[in-house]
Amino acid sequence: MKKNYTPPNQSMFGQMFDTILVLVLVYASLMIPLLFKAEEKAEAAAEAATHAVQSTWESLGQNAVQQAQWVKLGYDPEKAATLINSRFDYTIDPLMLLITIAVVAGYFIFMLKVSDKQYREVIAEKFDNK
Repeated sequence: MKKNYTPPNQSMFGQMFDTILVLVLVYASLMIPLLFKAEEKAEAAAEAATHAVQSTWESLGQNAVQQAQWVKLGYDPEKAATLINSRFDYTIDPLMLLITIAVVAGYFIFMLKVSDKQYREVIAEKFDNK
């Protein structure tokens, strides 16, 4: 006669720990590159834009509809100039890329080790005839 297998339940603490760990790792891998140099670049771009010639909507290349949307958001041409003129920097910092890869790979290896351990426990519970 076969026994019915009932897998072990993960505790609420274990579930919360797993969820928080994943969120922290995702947040860290996305934020670490931004924390190092993005602030400096944004300040330099904003300073360069504010020292430029007096900005107008026309000099910023904004049509009437765009102007209306900027005004609804509470921006005048001077404030909007910093956002319009600063472009996203698409350069990839090799150090930040390696940190991100290390975080993702570390989590992947961690999950493989834990899953392997749990898989072996389930197999042992199900098929050991001791």
